[in-house]
Amino acid sequence: MRAPQRSATSYEVSNGVVALPPGILFLAGSRTLIAADVHFAYEDVIGGALPLWSTAQIVGSLLSAAREMQARELVLLGDVIHGPLMSEGAAAKVGAALLALREVLVVHIIAGNHEGPTRGAAVLGATTESEERAGWELEHGDRAPRAGVRCIIGHLHPSLHLGAGASIPAFVVAAQVIVVPALTPYSRGLNVCSDEFLQALQPWDVRTTDAHVVAADRARVYPFGSLRELRRMLRAPRRRTAAAFHRKFLRPDRS
Repeated sequence: MRAPQRSATSYEVSNGVVALPPGILFLAGSRTLIAADVHFAYEDVIGGALPLWSTAQIVGSLLSAAREMQARELVLLGDVIHGPLMSEGAAAKVGAALLALREVLVVHIIAGNHEGPTRGAAVLGATTESEERAGWELEHGDRAPRAGVRCIIGHLHPSLHLGAGASIPAFVVAAQVIVVPALTPYSRGLNVCSDEFLQALQPWDVRTTDAHVVAADRARVYPFGSLRELRRMLRAPRRRTAAAFHRKFLRPDRS
């Protein structure tokens, strides 16, 4: 059981696995950055007719982390685009964003449920279902894990809810799974202290006594320690139904 620690610019959550702001994971051995649920072109896909400011912001964060950590590659854990149907202008901007990343890093894209049945190929190019690094299987997280495999996943948008509608992205770390927060600024996230979040983690057999939480803002990470103690302090909300849980995720769902 981990105790809370002082905030820092980085924090080792597991052997050779480092949490970075604003919600990026770094595997020191392979010099790999891992990010989840960036939802590029969100503004266009929802029909908002807004500038794609979040895409540029996220790319800036990834490039900054790459320089800071001298990373060699980047693995995006799915939901790289908010949906495959977007305007030509938005598709061009997403393509330019990925090109900017590929000029600095080797980029591997894991397909998520938001890529749709086409896997977003027209915008993203080739995708995979998983990657393997340093004994961890990197997956989106919308499918049950293989028995005995340690996983790093996204999909759940974990966050720590602070009251008054405020939340902060958070990593959740256990022996068999590390859940990486969403980089999109448009999702409040799924409260890691809720019974709903524990329900989502059941396929990985996570116990609150074994898991710990590290929150992340734009500049620092905040190791809050044991998930069990955090739930006890914050008085976790009542359990919701499985149907309510499934509607937490941004659409469209995988078909």
